[in-house]
Amino acid sequence: MTVASGAHHFGKMDFDDLMGERRYEKWRAYGQSKLANLLFFHELDRRVRRAGKALKSVAAHPGYAATNLQYVGPELEGSKIGRFFMSLGNSLIAQRAVMGALPTLRAAADAGAVSGGYYGPDGFRELRGSPVLVKTSRRARNEDDARRLWEVSESLTGVAYGAI
Repeated sequence: MTVASGAHHFGKMDFDDLMGERRYEKWRAYGQSKLANLLFFHELDRRVRRAGKALKSVAAHPGYAATNLQYVGPELEGSKIGRFFMSLGNSLIAQRAVMGALPTLRAAADAGAVSGGYYGPDGFRELRGSPVLVKTSRRARNEDDARRLWEVSESLTGVAYGAI
C-alpha cells in the first residue's frame, strides 16, 4: 500500500540531486517525493506480476483533506499569512479528514482493489469525494524512471528485494 498525493503531477525526478542536497525547495521536494512514491508503486506492481506473486501493489491519495498538516509548515516558518491561506483552503475547498482517509482504506481493505490501481476522490480535480480508481500522471508511469529509482533505492538503503 503506497500513499501519494495529487502533488505528484507537478513532481519531476532529479536523479542528479535526488536528495535535494544541492538545491532544496520544499514544494519541489514534496512533488518529487510523491512522484517517487508512485514510480515505486508501479515498479513494484510490474515486478510482482512478472514474478507471478500473489501480491497486490495499490496506491491512494486523500485529495485535499482538512487536517493539521496544512498548518505545520506555516507555523514552522512563522508565517501568519501562510496559516491564513491554509485555513481558508481548509474551510472552502477541503473535505473532512475522515473522507480523506477513505481512498487509502479502500485501496488497503477492498478485496476488489486491483493491483496497479490508484484510488482517490471522485470530485473536481480529485480534491474531494468518494474513493474511485483514478489515474497517475504520465511521469508516474515512466518505466525507465521507475526502474532507475528502484535500483538507486536499493543502492542507497542496502536492501535488495531479490525475486520480486
